[in-house]
Amino acid sequence: MKVHPRYGTAITDGQFMTSRDGREFHRWDETFLRPGPERKHNWLYGDCYQSLGLLETRSEDPDAPPELSLYAVEDYWKRATRLRRYTMRIDGFVSLHARRKPGAVVTRPLVFNGKELSLNFSTSTAGNVRVEIQDVGGILIPGFTLDDSDELFGDTLDRVVSWNEKTDLTTISGNPVRVRLVMSDADVYSLQFRR
Repeated sequence: MKVHPRYGTAITDGQFMTSRDGREFHRWDETFLRPGPERKHNWLYGDCYQSLGLLETRSEDPDAPPELSLYAVEDYWKRATRLRRYTMRIDGFVSLHARRKPGAVVTRPLVFNGKELSLNFSTSTAGNVRVEIQDVGGILIPGFTLDDSDELFGDTLDRVVSWNEKTDLTTISGNPVRVRLVMSDADVYSLQFRR
């Protein structure tokens, strides 16, 4: 307050904002990055300012997949400023989330050109994800039903879905389908059909 009233009355949170063209932006009102546990020099104006952009960085563990890094200022203007690195999984901003009680979601009709379906997902040790492919009318496609689906569990950016240990989707490629995900204690971050 002795320096400027704003410094004594305003505190900083980080919010998430996106743009497809760099001119029009959408901002979510929920906080994305909070100042963290209270210490002597945080929870004040300028603390928790984030740098522009995200970087894909290697994990410190050579066996782990790459991650996204973002940087934020700590202890802004009150003492020597520090930059802290935060990390998150690739495509980790939003997920389909299911609690322990199984839940399901069905996509809108889509047409894909590919041979395999890959998921970026995370489950608990007791959780799982299973995948079913239906035609546009919701009719099950033989060989790709929930009963045929091999259970997926773990935490990975890229796991190929299989049905009775088979992954090849070329017989239904190019046709409109719906994908049904049945999940328990799991998050699915993205799915991708690929050749």
